[in-house]
Amino acid sequence: MAALSSVLAATTAAVRRTCVVRLTLLPLTATRCMSSSVKREYIIVETKGEKSNVGFIALNRPKALNALCDGLMKEIGSALVDFEKDPKIAAVVLTGGEKAFAAGADIKEMESLTFQDVCTSNFLHGWTFVSDFRKPIIAAVNGFALGGGCELAMMCDIIYAGDKAQFGQPEILLGTIPGAGGTQRLTRAVGKSKAMEMVLTGNRLSAQEAQIAGLVSKVFPADKVVEEAIKLAEKIGSLSKITVQLAKKAVNASLELSLAEGIKTERILFHQTFATEDRKEGMAAFVEKRAPNFKDK
Repeated sequence: MAALSSVLAATTAAVRRTCVVRLTLLPLTATRCMSSSVKREYIIVETKGEKSNVGFIALNRPKALNALCDGLMKEIGSALVDFEKDPKIAAVVLTGGEKAFAAGADIKEMESLTFQDVCTSNFLHGWTFVSDFRKPIIAAVNGFALGGGCELAMMCDIIYAGDKAQFGQPEILLGTIPGAGGTQRLTRAVGKSKAMEMVLTGNRLSAQEAQIAGLVSKVFPADKVVEEAIKLAEKIGSLSKITVQLAKKAVNASLELSLAEGIKTERILFHQTFATEDRKEGMAAFVEKRAPNFKDK
């Protein structure tokens, strides 16, 4: 939700700019832009990979350390809707900048809100579109992933981190608490004791500490993390899209269900794969000692 106070001290003026400020987009380097007709102010949207089957979203508010304003979050949601509809897209990589994945939510937008405002509008409820996205999302994190930035990364399915990345939930330093899943997802990822320490003090984890704690899957040099995330997305994209989505659903169910109910859910999803042509192809290819040719059917 909120950036760490040490970051805010250095960037208060920038972060306090509202979403009416226009930023110049960075040059596009991907195979193709997702949609030339869609004008986006706060993110860059492209496709990546040799087969152009990897969706790519880069947060682009560098002067505000990618503070998560309402306009930026709406643009992410819009981009994910486009990627969801595109049958060619197998997975998505979400990243930020070199200094910050996202240093937190936009404090200017929250500063004047009252309890009545946030309660009646169900403030931050709309952020669930990231975790609700059916295709795999990989967060490629460099620099600060604090407050809402950490929460955004945790909404993704896999987190790859640059070696200088920092993760934290520093809302307590601003007199509030996480509101977009920080207390819940962080606890599930690193355990109660570590999560409690981070939430109650605002202490941060380095990329290496985050990997040891289980928050991060792998750590790479900062200039390689996006490249590695795209490679992972391409590997996922080489598999059956139907089966990948079932597998993602099964793993996510483990966070919500008891062990017994989770196993039942897994078995049901496992049985569903036997209704697909890709399951037949995969097993036939194994028996015949050849590479499978999945057709997403």
